[in-house]
Amino acid sequence: MECKGALTALVTPFKNGAIDEQAYRNFIEWQIECGINGVVPCGTTGESATLSHAEHKQVIRICIDQVKGRVPVIAGSGSNNTVEAIELTKFAKAAGADGALMITPYYNKPTQEGLVAHFKAIAHEVSMPFIVYNVPGRTGTNLLPKTLGRMAREIPEVVGVKEATADLKQAAEIVEICGEDFTLLSGDDFTILPFLALGGKGVISVISNIEPAKVSQMCAACLKNDWIQARNLFYNLSPLTRAMFLESNPIPVKTAAALMGKMEPTLRLPMYPLSKEHTLELETLLKQRKLI
Repeated sequence: MECKGALTALVTPFKNGAIDEQAYRNFIEWQIECGINGVVPCGTTGESATLSHAEHKQVIRICIDQVKGRVPVIAGSGSNNTVEAIELTKFAKAAGADGALMITPYYNKPTQEGLVAHFKAIAHEVSMPFIVYNVPGRTGTNLLPKTLGRMAREIPEVVGVKEATADLKQAAEIVEICGEDFTLLSGDDFTILPFLALGGKGVISVISNIEPAKVSQMCAACLKNDWIQARNLFYNLSPLTRAMFLESNPIPVKTAAALMGKMEPTLRLPMYPLSKEHTLELETLLKQRKLI
């Protein structure tokens, strides 16, 4: 599995209270046509927290079937319950996912030793490439670079990290400790350019739901050391990046996808529709960018 470039943290379309399979398939196909380098179903952006286990598996199954091996599928399978994470990861592997994106346990606030033990337990039961997702703002726990380095040495399945701290010092320490073969992925669209400049290999992106081609082009430019083109694309995308976080993710990005005619704007509680003021602001930006 080569996990680099722009990977989209896919939104999950809903219709009449269920997964909108046709809209999801069409959306994935559009992403691939636009040159995206990989897709990530059942992440935070995909509202995984409000999917039942049956729906979670359905979303992964649809995604893998639609992709048909053309780009890597990194399936979200993490949990704050180790047994549950094992079950979801086993399913992801059996379904044909290329890797698993596993968030560090949230709410429980495990120690660093607990984090290591959690991922060792999963790897003991199911062996496939793991991308660990470190997002302290949502989980309450920061996976420290030294701990990640230990995991990379002791757990062969841990091949990379989606780092969503926006901390350049921590990102640099990850590359220094884990080495260049380890996959550092930006977990925030705001940090794509600096993370790749530090030795990162790509991003698991929110804005690539809306502008997949440009995010892919920016990552490709970074990986070719064409920093002028990369910087131009980064700043071109910056207004969209800000707009995607007008309110909690994935509220703005799903609203944008709906305005573009890709899906219905349906969110599941406790996610609440984008305010009228922010919807108008988002609509104006999308029109300026000729996306609607």
